[in-house]
Amino acid sequence: MRIARSIACLALILFASSAEAAERLVWFGTFTRGPAGSQGIYVSRFDDASGTLAPPVLAAQAKNPGFLALHPSLPMLYAVSEVADHDGKPTGGILSFTIDEQTGTLTKKNNQPSGGAGPCHVAVDRAGKAVLAANYGGGSVICLGLDADGSLRPVATGAPGGFIQHEGKSVNEKRQEKPHAHSIYPSADGRFAITCDLGIDQVLVHALDVGKATLAPHTFAAVKPGAGPRHFAFHPSGRFGYACNELDLTVTGFAFDPAAGTLTEFQTLSTLPADVTDRTGLSTAEVVAHPNGKFLYVSNRGHHSIAMFSIDDQTGKLAFLGVEPIRGKTPRNFALDPTGRFLLAAGQDSNTVTVFAIDQASGRLTFTGQSIDVPMPVCIRFRP
Repeated sequence: MRIARSIACLALILFASSAEAAERLVWFGTFTRGPAGSQGIYVSRFDDASGTLAPPVLAAQAKNPGFLALHPSLPMLYAVSEVADHDGKPTGGILSFTIDEQTGTLTKKNNQPSGGAGPCHVAVDRAGKAVLAANYGGGSVICLGLDADGSLRPVATGAPGGFIQHEGKSVNEKRQEKPHAHSIYPSADGRFAITCDLGIDQVLVHALDVGKATLAPHTFAAVKPGAGPRHFAFHPSGRFGYACNELDLTVTGFAFDPAAGTLTEFQTLSTLPADVTDRTGLSTAEVVAHPNGKFLYVSNRGHHSIAMFSIDDQTGKLAFLGVEPIRGKTPRNFALDPTGRFLLAAGQDSNTVTVFAIDQASGRLTFTGQSIDVPMPVCIRFRP
């Protein structure tokens, strides 16, 4: 009897431990404008064994904290404040928060101006030395150094400094009348930063020094005029990268030379089925590569779907697999959980986050039936 009880207790302990280990904190950046009533950043718990999300709670109040990024080792979260008047100045803001790792709630640490209006994307380099952000309204990018505790330093001045203003325009008179930097991503080794600028139809490569928190122009790859590159995803191998083009609903594949810091285009494909001929009001938003390197996903706003692609291991070329409806509206952003078994899609205009299982062999998505209410979700980020 004692042996049986001991085995039963051990089984309960193991079950509880595995259940606890399967729970991951996940944060949602939102827009606080409009009727949805968002107050800032929300946090939930995701069970990666069952694919279920707990009801979200407010983690921190903030103004339009659209995009988020997490420090790779410290309990720190960074957010843009997508405004044009941060602290009474004609700029947006970059915010830093300390994470309570038990509850996921956030305590504001400090903030810095983004150097331009409407910051829309933020990232942290793998070494955790610098935060980078893109200003859509200002058409510029910025790099800020981090102190040992993860707080944001002021932008470095001089030549090079931590700020670059893009120049130019393109063929779409309404959307490309000037630069619109839409995202920025540090390379794996921290030597370069890839920036998609929708307004000038360029995917730029800036030289990056994370230790000094500086940026300098390096080179760029042009996409088709009017394409409007928005976001970028590195392949896990580091040899390829993919830009989703917002305006013409395509995805462009590039070969990336990490030593030279150059991008060479090799393919551009539509993110929609051929029978979708009327694309008025439609646009892409996010692109994510699966951690196994076999699949790529792109969100289609207006069509309310996620496009699925397979990736050739040798060439990096894509093959279109089809689209999966998100069971919501306007998938501005989505994210894969750290196991790579689930995809969470943010429905900005349906105020929902929906969960999909990923077939590890085919890459196809299947709706799990899981959906939670989040007011105007813009970004999803899991704790590493």
